[in-house]
Amino acid sequence: MTYKVSSRTLNLCSLTDCHTRALEILKSDLIKACQTSLGIVKFDRPFDIYVDASANAAAGYLVQKDDNGDERPIAFFSSKFTHAQRNYAVVEREALAVVWALQKYKEWVFRNKVVVHSDHNPLTFLTASAPKSSKLMRWSLALAQFDIEFRYKVEKENVAADALSRTA
Repeated sequence: MTYKVSSRTLNLCSLTDCHTRALEILKSDLIKACQTSLGIVKFDRPFDIYVDASANAAAGYLVQKDDNGDERPIAFFSSKFTHAQRNYAVVEREALAVVWALQKYKEWVFRNKVVVHSDHNPLTFLTASAPKSSKLMRWSLALAQFDIEFRYKVEKENVAADALSRTA
């Protein structure tokens, strides 16, 4: 197929069956995602926060399990790093994402169990031992007011937070 766009001619290849199936699956998944509503906060249940940090931004989202045990998203956040924050070490950017998430959702998660999921394994030790960096020590002390458990989440399973941190 050939299309004329302004002064250029574009040659478009025909779609294969594989392309057509992929497009149909994508459309179906997008329709399902739009039909799923955000969850309603239930203060008698624990929360899960998924976070990620890229070189330029931090992002995450808050979820709770519904009556069927399925995770329901409640809120999302994404924020760009300042020039100075872009120079932080990877563990510091990931820790900052956790601090930002807990500050943002503090009114909901305070006094509740919070499981923080990150694709950066060293964060699991942030509350378990005294960090060497003074910055991480301050953030560790700030996190002490929360009932937090860190869990390592393989990067390919932390897709939503990863996507949010890359598009901020």
